[in-house]
Amino acid sequence: MIEARHLRVLRAVASTGSFSAAGRELGCTQPAVSQQMKALESSVGTPLLVRTGREMRLTQAGEALVRHAAGIIAGLTAAEEEVAAIAGLRAGRVRLVSFPSGSSTLVPTALAALRAAHPGTRVSLEEAEPPRSVELLREGDCDVALAFRYEGAAGAEEWADLVVRPLLTDRLVALVPEGHRLARAEGSVAIGELARESWIAGCPRCRGQLVEVCEGAGFTPRIDFATDDYPAVVGLVGAGLGVAVLPQLAVESVRPRGVRAVSLEPSVRREIVALTLPDLAQVPAVTATLDELARAGARLSAAR
Repeated sequence: MIEARHLRVLRAVASTGSFSAAGRELGCTQPAVSQQMKALESSVGTPLLVRTGREMRLTQAGEALVRHAAGIIAGLTAAEEEVAAIAGLRAGRVRLVSFPSGSSTLVPTALAALRAAHPGTRVSLEEAEPPRSVELLREGDCDVALAFRYEGAAGAEEWADLVVRPLLTDRLVALVPEGHRLARAEGSVAIGELARESWIAGCPRCRGQLVEVCEGAGFTPRIDFATDDYPAVVGLVGAGLGVAVLPQLAVESVRPRGVRAVSLEPSVRREIVALTLPDLAQVPAVTATLDELARAGARLSAAR
């Protein structure tokens, strides 16, 4: 195998004409240059230099190798500089996948801070709800995935192979029209008080959690409308077409007009996290992204 350090020595010998001059140029001794050249000739299996008096002359094989060496060394130098730039956060790319309410609340703050601190780092964003976002991470289609799971839900081991960075805890709240009998209730409202209402359900995972909570309270919700679009949920509630239960983060991601958010009993919370693979967690640009997401989550929690 040809090593880059041997090619650098060969180029120095070719340009200076001797081992001793090459050694001075490279900052090493004449015997060290001689040993490197012997190792290179052993690797390629043919002589590369012939001595003519006090100078060295390239063989035909040596000339061919020097001709290729310039491009090889230039490519390696460019690669080394690019890797150094990425490691030093002067460059780098992070592919981020987030669920919609995270995209409109946590992500903008985090990415603005990341760009200010590391302008050479580029972040792309796609949207996907868990578990699809987690699948994209495991399939190698993203570097960081924002996801959530409900407290007490089964399957806590589903992220055991991933690096989990907690961001914040999000609680579920009920949305009712402004004119609803419970719109100005003081304190929390038992979810059973909404048993006879028409319901507007959100994303499939949130919908499943809603049914589970309601059944735990002794009733099955009558879901008249279902949509993954949080502004649509708010609009339907505001028009008096039903009530809904949404994560607080989702409510904060839209302008809730004509509705009231009401605290619920029993309290239901979900954990918002950023996920990455163990190897990716060692990449500086990924680490910086995780750090800024965590700071954005802390600021949002403190503002509540």
